[in-house]
Amino acid sequence: QLQLVESGGGLVQPGGSLRLSCAGSRNTLDYYAVGWFRQAPGKEREGVACIGGSNGKTYYADSVKGRFTISRDNTQNTVWLQMNSLKTEDTAAYYCAAPSGSEYFYCPGLIWEKYTYRGQGTQVTVSS
Repeated sequence: QLQLVESGGGLVQPGGSLRLSCAGSRNTLDYYAVGWFRQAPGKEREGVACIGGSNGKTYYADSVKGRFTISRDNTQNTVWLQMNSLKTEDTAAYYCAAPSGSEYFYCPGLIWEKYTYRGQGTQVTVSS
């Protein structure tokens, strides 16, 4: 069972930056695709970004393209989400997740239901 733990959330002013991390419980996290999702109060969960495990290919939601960067460091068993030029509308709980099944190393789109392993989330608040 793969366990994921997010960290790095906090309070930041508009225009600021944060870097979230997603640490895996097993040394095989580098084989998994990992996605980041977010959910603001009263809103549906939104896919933010995903990075493939096999090819490192990245995908982004239009709302964060050009501002957020997903990357991974397999030596540290960690996936990062660098968030720059933050806006108040980026305020949400952020979750990392990984798929299971025979193609767990490919990003299955930014669809929450396709990700089996999920972290507990970290809160990001963008406010002046």
